[in-house]
Amino acid sequence: MSRIGFLGTGHIAAPMVRFLASKGHEVNVSERGADVARDLEASVGANIMENQDVVDRSDIVFLCLRPAMWEGIVTPLDFRKQQRVISVMANVAIEDIKRAIAPASDVSVTVPIGFLERGGCPLPAYPSSDLIEALFGPENPVIALNTEEQMADFFAASALLSAVLTVMKDGADWLGEQIENPSGADTYYASLMAGFLRDVPKDGQGRILEARSGLATPNTLNRAVVDAMEGADTRSVVREVLDRLSRGMKG
Repeated sequence: MSRIGFLGTGHIAAPMVRFLASKGHEVNVSERGADVARDLEASVGANIMENQDVVDRSDIVFLCLRPAMWEGIVTPLDFRKQQRVISVMANVAIEDIKRAIAPASDVSVTVPIGFLERGGCPLPAYPSSDLIEALFGPENPVIALNTEEQMADFFAASALLSAVLTVMKDGADWLGEQIENPSGADTYYASLMAGFLRDVPKDGQGRILEARSGLATPNTLNRAVVDAMEGADTRSVVREVLDRLSRGMKG
């Protein structure tokens, strides 16, 4: 088992801490995010300590800090040459992290989502997918990337979750008004989407289009919705936004 530390203890770090603790790893968390840290101490036995102590007592260190402030927190800390560091911070270059943690130089990046602790969370990883796989597999599939630039594409793609939830909220709002039961409408949409997507194969064989085609057959309600979205050219809007986010991180 490994000694694993987290600098930054918030909603991104918490599910990873719970998952790793369930695997028997010793987990150390920083005081930054005190309420979450105390909850993790009580629920899974995480050790709360100062930032430097987290580094000193960990062989693997996760950087779960806000991109705007990470450097001021990490640069003053003393890392060891043999330590391995994993960043989940969007738009922070690996070379910048290496300069901040020298003499340590083994840095990997991934994009975790909250449901990771229950499994099934896809984890793009660069460059050391083996480390991410060792920590979070096989419950969570790891996608090895060829370049650091591709990580920006995945960070941008992950933001599409908010768009999907926005469409669901709009649908739930409409249904709640129609049936005069907002709570029931919210439950219906969340359960509908979660249940349907649970049964869509995740083998990379075009299953998203296959699932949509199975629903949106000619002269059906589902086809009418797809036709309306295609008529509004929502695909172009999605691509434009994702392109902009990706370019911004790469640039």
